[in-house]
Amino acid sequence: MTLRPVLVNIKAVDDSAVGRFWAEALGWRVTSGGSGATAAHPAGFDWLDPSSGVCVDVIAVPEAGPTTKNRVHLDLATTSEAHQAELVARLRALGATPADVGQGDVPWTVLADPEGNEFCVLEPREIYRDTGPIAAVVVDCADPRAMARFWGEAIDWTLHAVSDDQAVWRSTDGVGPYLEFLRSPDVKTVPDRVHLDLVPGAGDDKAAEVARLRTLGATDLDVGQGDVPWTCLTDPEGHEFCVLSRT
Repeated sequence: MTLRPVLVNIKAVDDSAVGRFWAEALGWRVTSGGSGATAAHPAGFDWLDPSSGVCVDVIAVPEAGPTTKNRVHLDLATTSEAHQAELVARLRALGATPADVGQGDVPWTVLADPEGNEFCVLEPREIYRDTGPIAAVVVDCADPRAMARFWGEAIDWTLHAVSDDQAVWRSTDGVGPYLEFLRSPDVKTVPDRVHLDLVPGAGDDKAAEVARLRTLGATDLDVGQGDVPWTCLTDPEGHEFCVLSRT
């Protein structure tokens, strides 16, 4: 039984505009699935192929936001100080704005997309040299070790590090971004506008995978989704995520 992260799901009032922003920001293609869904993905991306990494899927919602700092965000990779400066300038020209999340004097730059979803443009770091444009999907949490226990069983990615301050995974194929749970004093108060979507492996049964997640500590989540082919859940700290059907 296997599950792997495949989509970073971002909610937006204008999915088309935010989807175009992320496609241009990452140097990816943009496609619209209609009915309020716009995806940004690299050329040749196949979400059912484990070697394809993850892409960004922007879903339309009626509520403007976020009203508080998201507990999930993207870190973007750079290769040099000049690249970092150039990328920040280009993103601001695309509609990104500076964001203050209490980061203080740090070597990375915190920005927000056109609807206020925060992300970071990192200074060059050797660990992210081969991730592509997204260095990491970062999740704030209270207890990284507890998250390591849950997510280590939930997904088939390789655990690279775990401590009191962080838990870090990457795909078993060593492609795409890292998944990082970082200790944060912030308390979750509202549903997040960014979350992960997982997909079962080839030959795995989605219902069985969902049942397995519940035994690990996941709980069902009703966000008014109705009768849909995916299942909405939360992890033991309340982070929302969805398990998609392969068909």
